[in-house]
Amino acid sequence: MIFLNNKKLFVGSLPWSVDDAKLTQIFSQAGNVVSAQVIKDRETGRSRGFGFVEMSTEEEARASVNNLNGSDVDGRKIIVNIARPREDR
Repeated sequence: MIFLNNKKLFVGSLPWSVDDAKLTQIFSQAGNVVSAQVIKDRETGRSRGFGFVEMSTEEEARASVNNLNGSDVDGRKIIVNIARPREDR
């Protein structure tokens, strides 16, 4: 049986200006952020435009999706969803 971690969020459509600290700041409005990471290109080190945030509870994660999905961050509407497990390549 597979148990999903419903506290981890996928955040897409991030502006290039958002780093880990800013991502943490944005999501701390909805609760306690355990971790926040903007995914970067291995070669250039630039943001790939998405990241992951882990909240301390499932309730805070759901509140983040409800309150922040479609919200404006530096002129872009971000996408916030519960993260799905990584698929094998």
